[in-house]
Amino acid sequence: MSARFITFEGGEGAGKSTMVARARGWLEAHGHEVVQSREPGGTPLAERIRAIVLDHDHESFDPVAELLLVFAARAQHLAELIRPSLAAGKTVLCDRFTDATWAYQGAGRDGPLELIGQLEQAVHGDLQPDLTILLDVPVETGMRRMAGRGEADRIEQESMAFFERVRRNYLERAAAAPERFAVVDAGAGLEAVWRSVEGVLERRLAT
Repeated sequence: MSARFITFEGGEGAGKSTMVARARGWLEAHGHEVVQSREPGGTPLAERIRAIVLDHDHESFDPVAELLLVFAARAQHLAELIRPSLAAGKTVLCDRFTDATWAYQGAGRDGPLELIGQLEQAVHGDLQPDLTILLDVPVETGMRRMAGRGEADRIEQESMAFFERVRRNYLERAAAAPERFAVVDAGAGLEAVWRSVEGVLERRLAT
């Protein structure tokens, strides 16, 4: 099996963790050697940066500082885990990547889009996911699912309007790059969502 870089994206409560775990099992059953990771995070240093970014005590985090930290974690993640794994012929399965930065730090925060583009080019311009599965769910549905999961992190505490902007950006990016994105209705039941994800994997990885 050739190496593939597959990412899962979506807003809060979309079920990414569950679908990533199931996708890993499917990929391994189909002959892929899989490295599973997440962003921000994936390496010891990047996980420490993640803890800073998501710490709910940092209520007045400067948006540019947040953006730079996210890309610092990504640079380390790419250097230490993603690129070496792909070079070794492994399939990398990642919960979020740079699409999340455009959606959250860009659209959600009305952030500096030009800077995001510059950072994307500097950090990984020659490397993009082979497949991005967008688990799309209405914001209200996602928020209901998140209720009762424990204390919300700094991002999860954002407003409904913030998450509506995030969702809209994700859908716009998917519409602009259908060759890379596959949009899955994540508002359905667990098994229905998985059948849709499995269908995407079967179609997109057939060649």
